[in-house]
Amino acid sequence: MISTAPCKINLGLQVISKRNDGFHELETLFYPAGWSDILEVIAVGDKPFELTISGLNVPGSINKNLCYRAWELLSKDFSLPPLKAHLHKIVPMGAGLGGGSSDAAFMLKLINNVADLGISDQKLREYAAQLGSDCAFFIENRPCLAKGRGEILSPVDLSLKGYHLVIVMPDITVSTADAYSWITPTVPKQSISEIIKLPIDQWQGKLINDFEAPVAKRFPLIQTIKNELLNQGAVYASMSGSGAAVFGIFKEEKKINFSNAIVWQGKL
Repeated sequence: MISTAPCKINLGLQVISKRNDGFHELETLFYPAGWSDILEVIAVGDKPFELTISGLNVPGSINKNLCYRAWELLSKDFSLPPLKAHLHKIVPMGAGLGGGSSDAAFMLKLINNVADLGISDQKLREYAAQLGSDCAFFIENRPCLAKGRGEILSPVDLSLKGYHLVIVMPDITVSTADAYSWITPTVPKQSISEIIKLPIDQWQGKLINDFEAPVAKRFPLIQTIKNELLNQGAVYASMSGSGAAVFGIFKEEKKINFSNAIVWQGKL
């Protein structure tokens, strides 16, 4: 069985407070985007689980990969048949696009289907939340307001259908731990849930990613890309997650090229 594993963009990201458990209290809106990895799982093989990876180079050992950990999680609770899985990695890592989290969530879905486990979406979300703060979103894979660490999800009635999305991933690596260390948590004057009720052409300057300013201060190319997207006519542009990908939302299809950057373009 084959599935795509799409990424997400963050429409606003507010870091509200530091929690007692060491995590941060967040509010953000996850919106699915079309840039996707490809996953395949088949019930065959001599080993309990075999994972291979092609495409972009994925650092680290196979058994540390989130797809492998997704299998490990299910194997503790279910008697699984021998499985072979392959991940073709397309979405850049360290981009703030949730590519690894999406891979893990869709691996859970594929194993559930291939092994005919009958796990409900609610239970899949619980498994996914154990793998990463934004993994549960990809079980939903529809616009959701996220709170807590990003695992408390509330679907929202927001459609950007017909808009054109451009995602630019520069040759920059941003450590999520560093990005958090550069931030001073602040209670916002207006919540994201209120801002997104405004027309999209009123979002710029109101719908803020709190990571963007401190990250762009250290990596000015982030701001340069954002400015260029706005100059090219984006109705809204922002960094996604803790970076380093920057996206622009356009009313019409736009062909944009950036040197020394990976660019994905498609419809929302």
